[in-house]
Amino acid sequence: MKRIITGVIVAAIIVGLGAGWVAAKKQPPQEKITIVGSTALQPLTEAVVENYRKVKPQTSITVQGGGSGTGLSQVQAGAVNVGSSDIFADQQDGINEKKLTDHIVAVSGIVPVVNHELGINNLSLEQLRQIYTGKITNWRQVGGPDLPITVINRAAGSGTRVAFEQVVLKNGERSINAQEQDSNGTVKEIVKNTPGSISYISFAYLNDQVQPVKIDGVTPTAKNVTTNKWPLWSYEHMYTQKKPTRATKEFINYMQTKKVQQTLVEDANYINIHDMKVQRTADGKTSIKE
Repeated sequence: MKRIITGVIVAAIIVGLGAGWVAAKKQPPQEKITIVGSTALQPLTEAVVENYRKVKPQTSITVQGGGSGTGLSQVQAGAVNVGSSDIFADQQDGINEKKLTDHIVAVSGIVPVVNHELGINNLSLEQLRQIYTGKITNWRQVGGPDLPITVINRAAGSGTRVAFEQVVLKNGERSINAQEQDSNGTVKEIVKNTPGSISYISFAYLNDQVQPVKIDGVTPTAKNVTTNKWPLWSYEHMYTQKKPTRATKEFINYMQTKKVQQTLVEDANYINIHDMKVQRTADGKTSIKE
């Protein structure tokens, strides 16, 4: 009798182990994606990743900033799966865009911001150009107080800076030498605490800590970006190598879906790619979207 009971127990253990092995075998392997680059795109990417975990819990995604240049160089080197960027790959020195695939996942509006105490909420595009080229140096020259203008620029290589200068500056002009900052958040904090300062940030970072500035009376809104009535905007790119991993491709496809664009993208104050009525090339030429 004891032998029979023992045999039954052993058999049960074997069956249990077998069932556990089969169950373990059926579990999909964990897939990893590393995304590095644009700080302008980072908040949106993190929001989409959080939602994507519910759809694909077996996919582990790491998101880091570092700037567009870093993202492009690392994806080209094969060090990461995705290089996120505010600029086209061929706008970055040392990058061979022919080796990469461009996936546009959102549009980011860019807005000039000043300190609230300044009392300025509108500038012409020409005034903005003259401020950034050093021709206008005091706020009284544009109807403000007698206060020197403190220009805060974005770091060299910043995608937001490239997009801003492409619209604001003319004929190869360069911005004046000024303090440079890479992070939208840092820029906003400096402008908030520095009377007389001016800089520019992505729509996604705009809040009541700083004063947004209209351009030629046009309000910086998503709707105005879609028609280029508000000309300061850039594509948000996710670059991959020519043959991305299946997990990488699935995540980017998810981010581009209308459902995600109409919810997570718009909620994060980016512009839905499906709403754009215009398109822009790497050299800054804008035309009606085909």
